[in-house]
Amino acid sequence: QVQLVESGGGLVQAGGSLRLSCAASGRTFSLYVMGWFRQAPGKEREFAAAITSSGRRTYYADSVKGRFSISRDNAKNTVYLQMNSLKPEDTAVYYCAARRSVVDITKPNEYGYWGQGTQVTVSS
Repeated sequence: QVQLVESGGGLVQAGGSLRLSCAASGRTFSLYVMGWFRQAPGKEREFAAAITSSGRRTYYADSVKGRFSISRDNAKNTVYLQMNSLKPEDTAVYYCAARRSVVDITKPNEYGYWGQGTQVTVSS
């Protein structure tokens, strides 16, 4: 069982940066693949980034590649999403999620644990 709590969202101007954090409970955090997803109003939840349990491999949606960076600190049970060069189209609620397998890593339905989300708003 994993409980996830996101933080770090807010309002930022286009071109700015934010760093999201997701703190996980439990002693098995290092066994989980972690993902960040986002959902804009009226749209489906979409994949943004993911990182393997060891942190050795990362995955990104084309829309955020080169601007977002996912990382994790297994000693602190925390995963991060550094978001740079933000655009108004990045506005969404951002969720972190956890799962054990890397198969279909971009599919939200494959993740069993979710946080409550944190709002990111990018003004133009």
